[in-house]
Amino acid sequence: MVVAPDKITDKEFTRFCDFVYKRCGITLNDNKRDLVHSRLAKRLRSIGMDSYGEYFELLYNGQDNEQEIVNLLDAISTNVTYFFREDKHFDFLVNRAIPEIVAHKKGGSEKKIRIWSAGCSTGEEPYSLAITFAENIALNEYDFKILATDLSTNVLSHARKGIYDQERLRNVSPAMLKKYFTVSRDGSRFRVHEKLVADIKYARLNLMHDFPFKGSFDTIFCRNVMIYFDRQTQGILVNKFSNFLNPGGYLMIGHSESLTNVKHDLEYVQPSLYRKKS
Repeated sequence: MVVAPDKITDKEFTRFCDFVYKRCGITLNDNKRDLVHSRLAKRLRSIGMDSYGEYFELLYNGQDNEQEIVNLLDAISTNVTYFFREDKHFDFLVNRAIPEIVAHKKGGSEKKIRIWSAGCSTGEEPYSLAITFAENIALNEYDFKILATDLSTNVLSHARKGIYDQERLRNVSPAMLKKYFTVSRDGSRFRVHEKLVADIKYARLNLMHDFPFKGSFDTIFCRNVMIYFDRQTQGILVNKFSNFLNPGGYLMIGHSESLTNVKHDLEYVQPSLYRKKS
């Protein structure tokens, strides 16, 4: 029988925090100690280990154990969201960003529209984006795709299924529910229509790694992700985003986030909204 490990020691907690920071840029402080202990203890029990030291040996094992690192990051991730969260961003898309994108593409040979949901969690954000664009432009006239990435394989699996309960859909109007979702027989679950799923590509991505794509984006959403990073890491990430934004494209971050004291070349538009110079 595997016994749950004792409370994590200062040395073990520091070692764990350093490891997570180096691997994915997430900063954990002491108020996360209980969460770290409970999540790690559960992970250790699931693989039949009873000490953190033994678990660290598994992580390193002479070289990084990539699959277990993925499992570890899944275990400590917290992903709570819902459709059309922080609705001012979607209002901005409708009233300003989408008309600008359409005006830029109109009459030209370039009909490609690319949107990135960086830190897409369980899929509510990219599906909300897909609905917003479908409601405001004729998608059949464009080469339209959304890239949706996250560090966690667990949330990506959930996102690909596209099935949600009523609570996650509380900001979706009855008309949109009918138009873009199929309801289960008991009325408790809703599945996203295939026409939305087809516009979204889901992929696992560690934002601290080099971005493995060649094209650029008209808009990047990275909301409530950088709160886990220190200022130095935020600066590195924002400038990487800038390199992959089209001129005039927008970066949208969470309303609780700020780029104050972060060096970057983006123009401030309004709280949580930044634009790459044309």
